Amino acid sequence: MFEIKDGWLMGVEHCPSPHFNQRPSADDISLLVIHNISLPPGKFGSNHISQLFLGQLDPTDDPYFVDIYQLQVSAHCLVRRDGSIIQYVSFNDKAWHAGVSSYCGREKCNDFSIGIELEGTDSIPYTNIQYQQLVCLVKKLQEYYPLISHNHLVGHCDIAPGRKTDPGESFDWHYFKSLLNQSK
Repeated sequence: MFEIKDGWLMGVEHCPSPHFNQRPSADDISLLVIHNISLPPGKFGSNHISQLFLGQLDPTDDPYFVDIYQLQVSAHCLVRRDGSIIQYVSFNDKAWHAGVSSYCGREKCNDFSIGIELEGTDSIPYTNIQYQQLVCLVKKLQEYYPLISHNHLVGHCDIAPGRKTDPGESFDWHYFKSLLNQSK
């Protein structure tokens, strides 16, 4: 089981990103946003995701990177295909994961959300260990940030419709929620 200390998940890899800032209110963390990412698209297992979130992506490594290497983006955590977790930004700080977004009439979701990336794509099924780790992570986050209820777990597609599609049709919301309910 995970432990959180000063906004950091203990027992996982920490790769502090420069792409964050302070939240307007640390007492307002009330939303969890699930994303997916793979770099290059559809390729798994490299360090390119970390390099992007750290501002160190080399545009010569892949033609796809030429258009994205200068982006200043981050997430709080990445759950890799093998279930390992990397944390980039303290949960107490604002990661730059949601972009232009709105949830229940509130703009700027980065201000009050935690962003979790799953290594994957909209169309390739996620691994069982990713779901299991995501459930453990969500349970711990709900313990530390009780405003994140089961009703406030959304996909990037839900807060940026028409602009974003992740975590995609390959994310099994029913399975995820059933695992979450079983672990109560």
